[in-house]
Amino acid sequence: MTELRTATLTLLNGGAVDHERTDPKDVTFLMPRGSEPYVWTARRTATNTFVGWFCLFPETETLAEIGYRLRREDWGQGLASEGAMALVNWGFANAGYDKVIACTMAVNHGSRRAMEKIGMRHVRTEFPDFPTRIPGTEEGEVWYELLRSEWRGQNR
Repeated sequence: MTELRTATLTLLNGGAVDHERTDPKDVTFLMPRGSEPYVWTARRTATNTFVGWFCLFPETETLAEIGYRLRREDWGQGLASEGAMALVNWGFANAGYDKVIACTMAVNHGSRRAMEKIGMRHVRTEFPDFPTRIPGTEEGEVWYELLRSEWRGQNR
């Protein structure tokens, strides 16, 4: 996470995470340290430059939540949908998940488009009480999902 911009860290979780003082059980965001079996880094093939990270977090044996964080300079290049699709394919083909879910702020049109590009569909909008009000929270948080049966239909 040290390669992400401070503004992105502030937007996502209130600032840079102090891993020594923050208990992951007490936060509502993913705090990857690099050793988790469900978090992958994304790097440019030609230069090995860090682009961001992706996760396919197991909620249950049959349900996983996909997430990603990309450096701002790598937004808008199709990398989120490319990485997310790779994890969805792996999750359905290898991990045995029946459903993959994802959420983002309603105003995050880029992330929503990435979810839609990989076949996810909007299932609900929630209005959680965010601890820190940031622009856009008033429009809520949107949840998307993709079922194994829908995925198989797209990949025949």
